[in-house]
Amino acid sequence: MIPVGEAQSRILAALSPVGAETVGLDRADGRTLAADVTAALTQPPAPVSAMDGYAVRAADLAALPATLTRIGQAPAGHPFAGRVDPGECVRIFTGGQVPEGADAILIQEDAEERDGKVHAKESVAPGRYVRPAGLDFKAGDVVLRAGTVLDPRHIGLAAAANRAWLEVRRAPRVAILATGDEIVLPGSVPGPGQIVSSNGPALAAFVRRHGGEAITLPNAPDDADALRGLAKAAAGADLLVTSGGASVGEHDLIRSALGSDGLKLDFWQIAMRPGKPLMFGKLGALPLLGLPGNPVSNLVCATLFLGPMLAALLGRPDPLPKPEAAILGRDLPPNDAREDYLRATLARAADGAWIATPFEKQDSSMISVVARADALAIRPPRAPAAQKGEPIRILRFV
Repeated sequence: MIPVGEAQSRILAALSPVGAETVGLDRADGRTLAADVTAALTQPPAPVSAMDGYAVRAADLAALPATLTRIGQAPAGHPFAGRVDPGECVRIFTGGQVPEGADAILIQEDAEERDGKVHAKESVAPGRYVRPAGLDFKAGDVVLRAGTVLDPRHIGLAAAANRAWLEVRRAPRVAILATGDEIVLPGSVPGPGQIVSSNGPALAAFVRRHGGEAITLPNAPDDADALRGLAKAAAGADLLVTSGGASVGEHDLIRSALGSDGLKLDFWQIAMRPGKPLMFGKLGALPLLGLPGNPVSNLVCATLFLGPMLAALLGRPDPLPKPEAAILGRDLPPNDAREDYLRATLARAADGAWIATPFEKQDSSMISVVARADALAIRPPRAPAAQKGEPIRILRFV
C-alpha cells in the first residue's frame, strides 16, 4: 500500500491538460481559462470624476472665499470639449471625464452656485476625487491568468477589458463504467442479491460539478468479454473511471480482463480508509482510475483523486484539495496504520472556528451518512486518541 499523498502525486504526474476552445462571455461562467486575458483598452481611458460636483483647478481654491465661473458641464459619456482656465470650473457628474486644465473635484456639498457663479466653501488638494486614467488597468495588462476558474466577477472584468471571447479548456470527457452482477439501474426492481447502483449517477454528477463531461457507460457484468467490450466504448474519452470489481476480488477482473488490452497498472491499494482498493494505470494512452465499489469509499476517493484529476486536465495550477483547520466535536480512539477520512458534520464555534463532529457509524456502505456529512475529518496513520476540542484537519465537500 502507498500513502495518499504519493498516490495523488503519481496520478497527477501522468496527466496533461486537455485542449482549448473559444466561448463567448455568456458561456464562460464556471469554465477554466486556457490562456491569459489581457486588457484591450485602458480603464478608465481618461481621468474621471468619482463624485458629483465641479471640475476645478485646486490652485484656484487655495485661498477662501473663492468664486469660479461655470463654463460648461461634463455628464458621464459627454466630455466637455474645452479647457478649464484660471477662475473657471465645469459642472461634472460621477463618471464624467475631467476636462483639460482641471485637476480636482469640488463636491457639490461644498459649493453653492448662483447665476453661473460657483462659490467654494472648501479648498481641495490636487487629485481630490479624480480617478486617473488606468486606475483599474491599462491596455496590455494581464487581467486574468490561465487556470482561473471563471465566475461572475471574472466575466465582468473580462467584459470591462473589452474581451468578448475567451479561450477556455474544453470539458474533459470522463467515461464511467460501473461493474458487478449485483447492481441494477435506479428505477429497476432489484432481484435476489441485487442492489441499486448509486455510484454511476453520483460519479456523473461529481464529474459535471468539477467541470467535466460525464459519459455513462452501461453497467458491466462480471464477465471479462463484456467488460472489455464496454471499456472499448470509452475510446475518445480523456479518462476512464471504473467503479467496483468482481466477486473474485476487488478489481481482479478489471486487471485480468483489460491487461490483454494494454492496461498497465501504476499502483493498486492505498493506505487509507475508506478506499484501500483503489487503482490507477493506463489503458493504452487512456488514464484509468479504478474506484472501490462501496458507495462511501467511492465518493471519498472521488474527492481525493478524481477531483484533482479533473482539475489537472483543466489546467488548474493547484489541483489538490486544501485541508482546513477545525476542532473536534467528540472524542476519537487511536487510529491504525491507514490514513482515515471520517465523515463529519460542521458547525461554527463562538470564535468562528469550524467544529467537526464525526458520525459514530463510519461504515463504508452507508451513503446516507456521507449525504448528511459536510466534510471529511482527516486522521493521520497511527494517530493517538484525540479528545473533544483538539485540532483536526478537514476537507469540506464541494
